[in-house]
Amino acid sequence: MKVLIGSRNPVKLEATKDAFSTYFDVVDVVGICVNSKVSNQPIEDETFVGARNRALALSRINEEQNIKAEFFVGIEGGIRKLFGQWFTFGVMCIMDDAGRVGYGTSPFFELPLHITEKLLAGTELGEVMDNLIGEENTKEKQGAVGYFTKGVMDRRRYYVAGLTVALIPFLNAELYLGV
Repeated sequence: MKVLIGSRNPVKLEATKDAFSTYFDVVDVVGICVNSKVSNQPIEDETFVGARNRALALSRINEEQNIKAEFFVGIEGGIRKLFGQWFTFGVMCIMDDAGRVGYGTSPFFELPLHITEKLLAGTELGEVMDNLIGEENTKEKQGAVGYFTKGVMDRRRYYVAGLTVALIPFLNAELYLGV
């Protein structure tokens, strides 16, 4: 099975392989950089739109280049206000070669106010975390979730959860997709 994902970030590639390998025997994950067509730091529903846009772009590339992939994965990180607090989360959009779609999210976790203010001003969470931690490219390593959980949950595990639940409609096609 070939799966295209709209990123070359090794954490996202590994998470996608982990989630799909739970249900399918041989999984080949190919990363292709595509534009989400949303802000660098998506807010609210824009996060879902960005994930969907990535999956749609991969579907078009698959058709144009005859790659013969069966699934297309868009992952987008964003922030959302719930119960008066700002949370960060990831949205996973999985589309199959028939155009059917499933969505999932990573766990949500609350952000400190000083970080949220920077995100609302347009700075991407990865950049804020790099500055906070004093490291480079944390989004390809532990990510914010790894830092805030003191290493208990890394970004890969964080994404596997969302990808697993995004696969639910495909694993239960008779209930979700009318198959």
